[in-house]
Amino acid sequence: MVKGMYHYIGMLWKKARKSFIWEIIKKRMIEWRKQPSIVRIPKPTRLDKARKYGYKAKQGIIVVRVRVRRGPMNKPRPDSGRRPKRMGVYGHTTKKSLQLIAEERAARKYPNMEVLGSYWVGEDGMYKYFEVILVDPYHPAIKNDPDFAWLVGRYQYKVTKLLQQQKRVIEELKKKYEQLIKSS
Repeated sequence: MVKGMYHYIGMLWKKARKSFIWEIIKKRMIEWRKQPSIVRIPKPTRLDKARKYGYKAKQGIIVVRVRVRRGPMNKPRPDSGRRPKRMGVYGHTTKKSLQLIAEERAARKYPNMEVLGSYWVGEDGMYKYFEVILVDPYHPAIKNDPDFAWLVGRYQYKVTKLLQQQKRVIEELKKKYEQLIKSS
């Protein structure tokens, strides 16, 4: 059976630390550390994963690289005095994965976009890096794409429901107004 390009890209990333990709990643991570924690990038680093989550090189879809701090997320040690038990420094474990935290941060930075998915692109001693794929459900290119009909339909349903509620309220107000005119 003939395998496609995305299969071979995926195989390289599965064994990234042993292949030549790791040297490239290490050089990139030095640059990434100097950049802000959330950066919009022109194209995905891992094309196979991006396509798996629905990425297309078209308007309305963006890729964002998010940097998340590694470790147990311990709280900073307080300056004022108290006994060690009440410091509240240790024993705080996160209830969410770092990948979910990265997705939430990207969604907060771009509020008009919806998260399609995210994937790991690298990690060093301090940070983990994830790329998050975001889509704008109101963009005409996305509205006309049948692959994103499920996303657009969800928003269309919300809008039509709101419009129906507004129409009902207006009709009720009209009836009340007509009753007031008849009674006076």
